Amino acid sequence: QVQLVESGGGLGQPGGSLRLSCAASGSIFSLYIMNWYRQAPGKKRELVATITTTGNTYYVDSVKGRFTISRDNARNAAYLQMNSLKPEDTAVYYCNAARANLDYWGQGIQVTVSS
Repeated sequence: QVQLVESGGGLGQPGGSLRLSCAASGSIFSLYIMNWYRQAPGKKRELVATITTTGNTYYVDSVKGRFTISRDNARNAAYLQMNSLKPEDTAVYYCNAARANLDYWGQGIQVTVSS
């Protein structure tokens, strides 16, 4: 079992930055692939970024060059650095831990990009 808690969301300005954190507890964090998803109003949840157990990363095209996913296995934490924010980044962001047939989710955190 893995418990995930997101923090760091809120209001960001267009062109600005926010950093999301995901604190994990309850299992061996380093064994899990970590993902950040987001869901905007009226839209399906989409995968934003992935970091594997070996540190390989993946980004959806719309955030490439702007967002950076990272993890700190010693701190049982994952992060999403979001730069050059756009209004279309407004969504609820979810942290996800995945391994084999195991899948855990945080409660989600609101990110709103507006001037």
